[in-house]
Amino acid sequence: MDTLILAINGGSSSLKYGAFAVGNDRVKTVVSGAIETALDHSIDEIAANLDRLPDAIGHRIVHGGSKLFRPTLIDDGVIADIKAACPFAPLHGPAALDLIAAARRRYPGTPQIACFDTGFHEHLPAIAAVLPVPKALRTVGVRRYGFHGLSCQSIVRQLGADLPERLVIAHLGSGASVTAILDGVSVDTSMGLTPSGGVVMATRSGDLDPGLLLFLLREHGMTAARLEELLDRESGLLGISDRSGDLQTLRRLAPAAPDARLAINIFCRSIAKQIAAMIASLGGIDLLVFSGGIGEHDAETRNTICADLAWAGVAEGADAGNVKVCSPDEEEQIAWDASALMRAGVTKDRAA
Repeated sequence: MDTLILAINGGSSSLKYGAFAVGNDRVKTVVSGAIETALDHSIDEIAANLDRLPDAIGHRIVHGGSKLFRPTLIDDGVIADIKAACPFAPLHGPAALDLIAAARRRYPGTPQIACFDTGFHEHLPAIAAVLPVPKALRTVGVRRYGFHGLSCQSIVRQLGADLPERLVIAHLGSGASVTAILDGVSVDTSMGLTPSGGVVMATRSGDLDPGLLLFLLREHGMTAARLEELLDRESGLLGISDRSGDLQTLRRLAPAAPDARLAINIFCRSIAKQIAAMIASLGGIDLLVFSGGIGEHDAETRNTICADLAWAGVAEGADAGNVKVCSPDEEEQIAWDASALMRAGVTKDRAA
């Protein structure tokens, strides 16, 4: 019998899920969906769609800190490590812990497996991973971690035999990042210590002059909590436009709202600049993949970005030349990873 894996992909206020029958070389979707309700009710609603108990439950964890990268069975020690990593991803870590607790209550004794968004970037070379701060800070976990790793893994797996030597993935949604992949291995990526870094996003600033933060602390008396609110929830497309962090909303507003047009243009240029940086890290580019809600569905954004990269031989448009659109399946990737861990001999939840 195939292994039944329940994959839970939790955000800060909602979750996506999928149940998958996984064999040695195949995976079949049993049920999938998205829910925006209370956690315990969410788990109960998912359970009502399954005709048998799952053999294991896989959870997407955005940040595992400096200790956790590879898929791992969740026990009390792992829970403690995820809690310790919450300051690196305060929008996601606590919500993931709540989902793990809810799943444990609903399925006591069923193995729970953590799959980390940072895992794909675990072995970034030092030239990409080391941040330009005092070396002593590395001992407390300060490094470039990178995110959207499950999405990148899914795309690499989908490409299969068509995987090129030099691949750049632009994952564009409300959170956005750009990753350079050489022979299937991540060698550079735009997000850094936290998911707030890198390119301009819906409400996140992306990379900033650190002097700006010092200015806000010194001259405006901002606290760390206020800075976090400003940079993660009030900046990006929303901050530039002063209207919305949603790209499609901004496109509707753009004809009559100069700041909405400016936000779109800054977003596209930000992505193009990061892709150019990844091309430098790879020494060229064989394939550019767009993914995520914006990357997959907004042709105008793709074309604008590609036009900025024409000098690098990037074709304009999707599925033309060296540009492709892919739809990653993070839940399916979680199922593959959890099933592989089960086959390796993990058969029970040590924390049960």
